Amino acid sequence: MLLCFPILFCAISARSAIAQDRERGEEVVANLAGGRVIIHVARDAIIFAAIDQPVEANSIPPRAMNIDATHVGILLGASEWRVTSDPKPVRMDKDFPHVSGKNPKYTDAGEAEPDLETIGVAFLERLRPLVSQLHRKIEFKPDEALFEVIVIGYAPNDYGPEVWTIEYRIQQEEIATRGDFWQTRLLRPRFTQLYPPEKKSPKTLVEIRYPDTMQGPTLQQLIEGNEPDLDKLARGEPRFSKVVENIDRGQTNKSAPQDTTDFLRAALPIISEKSTFIMGIMTERSFNWVIPPHEPIEKAEEDKNRPPEAPTLRGKIKP
Repeated sequence: MLLCFPILFCAISARSAIAQDRERGEEVVANLAGGRVIIHVARDAIIFAAIDQPVEANSIPPRAMNIDATHVGILLGASEWRVTSDPKPVRMDKDFPHVSGKNPKYTDAGEAEPDLETIGVAFLERLRPLVSQLHRKIEFKPDEALFEVIVIGYAPNDYGPEVWTIEYRIQQEEIATRGDFWQTRLLRPRFTQLYPPEKKSPKTLVEIRYPDTMQGPTLQQLIEGNEPDLDKLARGEPRFSKVVENIDRGQTNKSAPQDTTDFLRAALPIISEKSTFIMGIMTERSFNWVIPPHEPIEKAEEDKNRPPEAPTLRGKIKP
């Protein structure tokens, strides 16, 4: 069976996606990554963090990956799949084909440009054969994403920093001639631009949650509401106070990258409720881990067309 937000789960207590191959007696299980992704676009840098907030006992954490020369991705939802006969899981962040940007002229927010469409289709092609093996009735809402990619980076043609979500949904149809047998189809991805905002709109923190029913205030709301611990943190250092002031005013892009990084690093333990988290900072030419993942980052296949100083998740760890 598959995830049913927020509580219902149809005879299975875990929020995993499970399908059974009736002929071979195999099961396909999707392990879900749940949590929060917080992104602060500062002056000349993007600082991001991903907090692991499991949706079940055996959940996996949000994972980061290189997407192309100027973008990283944070994966949420069904990012790891297992077949009972194969001990090695299929991970969406592994063996990902290099995506070459097409350098389009960026226009209206909310529409997928050609290079983003290429990224979306690459994930679609990896996910489709796995989803097609789901043959039980799945209880879910039509607008809920099975899998989600947060794309963070820099757009071509000097467009600047950008943040997108790419969401993947499914559709099911019962095959009447085969009894309780459902055909599951993966729909084309939906793209949503979260940064930059519309012209003249405030530049605030970006926060994405999976599942989107996750309760509790965002970091932006906590800051605006003068949450006591965060308020104390901000008042403790003038430079932190300036970062918070810019967030309040919708001018996050005016904050100094190092000050923003240090503030967010200090704020994460306050808002994470003892959950683990990762944190990184990227510019157009570099990437550094502030708080790296527990597991090692595998060396990516060399791309001869990759600029020598393009961001990579194998970047240095900041002290």
